[in-house]
Amino acid sequence: MLMTNLLIKTVKSKYENNRQRSAFGIMSGAVGIICNILLCAVKFTVGTLSKSVSITADAVNNLTDAFTNIVTIAGTKLSQKPVDKEHPFGHGRIEYISAIIISFSIFIMSFELGKSSVIKIIHPEKIEYSTVYAVILALAIGVKLWMGYFNSKLYKITDNVNLKAVCRDSLNDCIATAATLISLILSKAFGLYVIDGIIGLAVSVFILVSGIGILKDAAGSLLGEPPSKETVENIEKIITDNPPVIGVHDIIIHSYGHDRYIASAHAEVPADSDLNTVHNALDKAEKRISEEMNIDICIHADPVELSDNERSELLKKAQEIIKEYNESLSFHDFRLTKEMGNTEIAFDLVIPFETDIDTVTSDLEKMFKNEMPYIKTVINTEYSYT
Repeated sequence: MLMTNLLIKTVKSKYENNRQRSAFGIMSGAVGIICNILLCAVKFTVGTLSKSVSITADAVNNLTDAFTNIVTIAGTKLSQKPVDKEHPFGHGRIEYISAIIISFSIFIMSFELGKSSVIKIIHPEKIEYSTVYAVILALAIGVKLWMGYFNSKLYKITDNVNLKAVCRDSLNDCIATAATLISLILSKAFGLYVIDGIIGLAVSVFILVSGIGILKDAAGSLLGEPPSKETVENIEKIITDNPPVIGVHDIIIHSYGHDRYIASAHAEVPADSDLNTVHNALDKAEKRISEEMNIDICIHADPVELSDNERSELLKKAQEIIKEYNESLSFHDFRLTKEMGNTEIAFDLVIPFETDIDTVTSDLEKMFKNEMPYIKTVINTEYSYT
């Protein structure tokens, strides 16, 4: 839309790249406050004149949305604060906290709408229909559709979870207002005034579900989520591009907000490699990942014995056994030790989260016992971090 493109272009021309993200968040909040206050005033007037509880509740919802816009501005500003002694990883996660606050404001709105709707169902009142009211509500839907589109565009530019929450909330308002408009028309056409409360109750449930979705998104980011497959593959490629690295595993990435990532990884190198050569290779990989992906990473070197023929044969046999059991499983850190005439192999097995660790470990131990009865097998099972 013309207005959306104009606002985006204004911010891009006024602010440098490192300040645009914050400016977009503040602009979203400011635009939202103006629109929601105007919508609240109009809907409250229509709701009072028509005696429609769903329209009045919808007006209160817009007032609540104005509060969420204020939270968006505050969250965006606070998340941009630089690192300090108390917060060495920055303040980026404040965005997730403000999104959680937005979700709770949606819960409150859902509760209030549900309560007033139940009262309306028990004690229905006549609704005064007017074509003017219907047109006003239709225009309100158009405004909220634009706000949803506007925040969706800004979210794609900034990846600000608050703007995603505001976008979803705007689309919820479209549905709520549309339901209100339908109840107004049905009440006029059939004299079913109880429909106003019924539709209001249905909308309150829908809003509640939406709030739960926003809460899950924000809480998931705050608690920690796995990185994208592309990110993991890029890190693996950069590390293995540096000889003598021959493999990578145990990549762990922590997010502390937008563009603030701390990571670690294990790089497999031949056991006979020169220590200085390995250090320089991993140092180059760390710097490249920092420059190209904006991720601060610490890479640990895991020595792998490649010249031991017995180890190679046992490794190949272990691969066959695990593949036969489940092709989706992987393992790393394969170790062979011999003490007092006893041979032991050990490795770290990576399994999907939906798999039961005890069952997999027990089954594989039995398979290894059958295939290699004279060798002790130690299986360390773990879930993947990626």
